[in-house]
Amino acid sequence: MYHRLLVPLDGSELAEVVFTYAKELAGRLDIDVILLHVSTPAAKSFMPMQQAYIRRATEIVKRQAREVQQNTGIEQAGEPVKVKGELIEGYPADEILKYAEENEVDIILMATRGHSGLRRWSIGSVASKVLSASKIPVWLVRADHAPDTPYDQWPSRNLLVPLDGSELAESVLPHVEALAKQRGVENLEVVLLRVAETPSIPSYYGPELSGVSLNWGEYMQQEEVRRKKSSIDYLETIESQLKGKNINVRSEVVEGKATDEIINYANDNPHSMIVIASHGRSGLSRLVYGSVTASLLTGVTCPIFMVKPKDKGKDKE
Repeated sequence: MYHRLLVPLDGSELAEVVFTYAKELAGRLDIDVILLHVSTPAAKSFMPMQQAYIRRATEIVKRQAREVQQNTGIEQAGEPVKVKGELIEGYPADEILKYAEENEVDIILMATRGHSGLRRWSIGSVASKVLSASKIPVWLVRADHAPDTPYDQWPSRNLLVPLDGSELAESVLPHVEALAKQRGVENLEVVLLRVAETPSIPSYYGPELSGVSLNWGEYMQQEEVRRKKSSIDYLETIESQLKGKNINVRSEVVEGKATDEIINYANDNPHSMIVIASHGRSGLSRLVYGSVTASLLTGVTCPIFMVKPKDKGKDKE
């Protein structure tokens, strides 16, 4: 499914937090890596230094990816994983997107900031622009957060997959399957998460309810039960599909506000990566451009693998 991984770098040590993820992905999925540094027009005089930097970064990731394959006993069918560096001139977000499209890149892996800023590219704003416009999955890693346990030393790995019942949200499932089948990874579990959002009392109800004496407390209770059961039934169907493909998977249904519960679950389970669609239902439709994205990026410290669906689908009740 994946053949080429693009890793934009801005020359800072903080941005290099992605190296650990790049070597793991390259080594376990046997995909090529391109390290891309975009030199802004104002920094043209520093290009020799930037060339040296990208050469050094390329050798580091190449060596580490090969070590992953050696340590896990993964035999290569052909040549070792290819890692190359590219230095181009332009405006970072524009050039990253252009390069990805022209070179048939499958995934963009890049650092993003949380609350604190970064110099050089101001990589947080670049990541935001790339995320908004990218047609391919973007894997974002917080650059300002140093986890207690590095990614390559996690004792277990959870792929946290929030689903809202829509086909758009389900567009992540092929990617979940590919990521779950990384070679040499033990104790990897897919967790399907659906938030049964608490219903609110309507300020207006249609003519079909006029003249009917309603006990809103009873109605709310019944609606909560209905939503939770619907969520459980829905996830059981998806879970069965993934188990049929020999994927270790389980389901969780929680109640509350979607954004809050996704953040809480991710933070309570530190060895997780969120795999989520950029559009969906139940508040997730604003994920790229709205407050939900900002909440996830600043509210969680785990990586986020975000997929933009290609086609619109119908919601499932």
